[in-house]
Amino acid sequence: MLNYNSIIKEDNLDLRKQSENVKIPLSTEDTNLILDLHEYLINGYDEKLAKKYNIRPGVGIAAPQVDVLKKMFVIVAYDEHDELHEYGVINPKIVSQSEELTYLKYGEGCLSVDREVKGLVHRPKRITVEFDSFDFDNEITIHTKMRLKGYIAVVFQHEYDHLFGKLFIDHINKENPFFVPSNSSPVHFDFEDEEK
Repeated sequence: MLNYNSIIKEDNLDLRKQSENVKIPLSTEDTNLILDLHEYLINGYDEKLAKKYNIRPGVGIAAPQVDVLKKMFVIVAYDEHDELHEYGVINPKIVSQSEELTYLKYGEGCLSVDREVKGLVHRPKRITVEFDSFDFDNEITIHTKMRLKGYIAVVFQHEYDHLFGKLFIDHINKENPFFVPSNSSPVHFDFEDEEK
């Protein structure tokens, strides 16, 4: 079982390395890894389990964050309309993106960045993605293409960056961390803002 100590932090140079494609069908090792990543996020939604197992809650986690350089990540997140998105993502590609940008008004956070970072991260508001989707119930993969927007598009891009050795802090404008381009608008939540 993964816990917060299993997650490597920003001073570990492995976080800056590029990940390799994952072979399909998944090996037992890769299946166990994606299940472990999923379990970490699910347990983070339960306050008692999070405390018991030393879990810092999150809405996404990528294999490189547990020092496995493979192109896979898991998302378990509620969007700005309080709808649950639960994805096991393998070998993703962003095939198109909007010129219009969006951002989280309180900034982004990361399980691998154990400090507060001030500044905004502007990302495409809408993306079209292709990936091998892991079905957690049947433990099979299905090739998937979907369009994501708003908060879930932000979460997907944040995790996608990990596969290429990038962190959200790389996207913050160093001279003016709170600069908002004219083509960018914040994600508006219908409920209390959730920190990634």
